[in-house]
Amino acid sequence: MKFFNFLTKNSAKAYINSREGETKLGESITYVSSFEDLENLSEKYVIFGIPEDIGVRANLGQPGTSKTWEPFLEAFLNIQHNQFNDNNCIVLGSLDTEALHDKATQIKEASQLGSLVSEIDLMVTHLVEKIISLDKIPVIIGGGHNNSYGNIMGTAKALDKKIHVINIDAHTDLRETNYRHSGNGFSYAKQEEYLDRYAIVGLHQNYTPQYIFDLMDNDKSISYSLFEEYLHLTTIDQLIKFKKATDFVKNSFGFELDCDAIQDFDSSARTPSGFSVNEIRSFINLAKKQHVHYLHICEADASRNPLIAKALSYFVSDFIRTENN
Repeated sequence: MKFFNFLTKNSAKAYINSREGETKLGESITYVSSFEDLENLSEKYVIFGIPEDIGVRANLGQPGTSKTWEPFLEAFLNIQHNQFNDNNCIVLGSLDTEALHDKATQIKEASQLGSLVSEIDLMVTHLVEKIISLDKIPVIIGGGHNNSYGNIMGTAKALDKKIHVINIDAHTDLRETNYRHSGNGFSYAKQEEYLDRYAIVGLHQNYTPQYIFDLMDNDKSISYSLFEEYLHLTTIDQLIKFKKATDFVKNSFGFELDCDAIQDFDSSARTPSGFSVNEIRSFINLAKKQHVHYLHICEADASRNPLIAKALSYFVSDFIRTENN
């Protein structure tokens, strides 16, 4: 694939801070230089990045999600390889979106960015389909939430069926399908019949249009819970409520995590009210006990605060950690 930049063992060294007597995860995990290499490897998880914010800008959001992949690498590759962190993953690299970003700088109208978002859709779809067809689980670091559409389409194509999705998000991303952007990935997935059941967790009542509430209330394949319903729950009760969402999607789903749902987290639509990092970690650890097709973490901007990338590395390491660790 010409649109992909592989992370090799040699290029990964630029992100790793080696220390005598220790082994960092980046020093022990597998790297490849072609997609064909994936076919003969036993590692279960394949991590890749989508460094773009074209979909976010097309949705009138704050840019910056294109700058998260490299800070994530610096955080993730430097966690310790120890009895709790094994090397059951491949860090593949990232989509090459540079040419598309160059084109985007020449476009002034948000709606005109839609065609570029559609090009990214095809890139994501092809890559996710390839990974899942090899019986591996993609872990995708965005990028905007427009990439949910490519994730869903690629998974559905690999499995040859519609899939269920759970989405921790302050928004539904069910906006109208007038042109592609980060706010309508699930609308397009529904319209094109790649998405079956859809559960939104932590929806903010202040930022959801009435027409979307009407749509959801009249569609039995969509379930949602408001963030306000979680506000005064104990941790156990939060997990019970989250488990109801996973039950709705038949405990077999694509897992979308929009960082707009996390309190005071640098993202395209930062919020002062949302889930904590530790609450998100608890949800991830519960979700991973089900059949998860992929994990997509999106909308984060890790360019200004190293704690954002560190939080993402916690999310990913929690997800890929084997049960006996």
